Amino acid sequence: MSLIPFRGKQSRPIAEPSSLAALRSEIDRLFESYVRGPLGSVEWPFGGEGKWAPAVDVTEDEDALTIRAEVPGVEPDDLSVTLLGNQLVVSGEKKESTERKEKGFVQGESRYGSFRRTVTLPEEVDAEKVEAQCANGVLTIKLKKIKPTPPKRIEVKASPSGPAKRTSS
Repeated sequence: MSLIPFRGKQSRPIAEPSSLAALRSEIDRLFESYVRGPLGSVEWPFGGEGKWAPAVDVTEDEDALTIRAEVPGVEPDDLSVTLLGNQLVVSGEKKESTERKEKGFVQGESRYGSFRRTVTLPEEVDAEKVEAQCANGVLTIKLKKIKPTPPKRIEVKASPSGPAKRTSS
């Protein structure tokens, strides 16, 4: 087994001892660029410590789009669903607290934070026919599709005065 020297923040080592070392170097580079923010601070996905965004599934059938978002611990009154053009915005706030009392101590925990998740819709939908329901920590949004208008051929007619004459300048 050979040791691979640490090369700091070089984008590519000058000479790689093996293809395995090259693979490791590339994975390290990708991982560093993923978790490092613009100022070098570590930023984990979904906004950092204490913030989260719900997992979202989008399914489509002939007539509608269905979007399901996992929002455990979020009350329906704390959710907002907005349709802006072809973008569906789901936002809300999670508020959760527990308290446990036992012999000689009290333990309390609180978790809270807001979230906003935007989903770009693949089809046009009817803004008047959107339904949203929240049950058992799952927000389900049904959006009825607008049927596209089929192309219509338009007949071009000749003008009654005949073809227009071109004049040269």
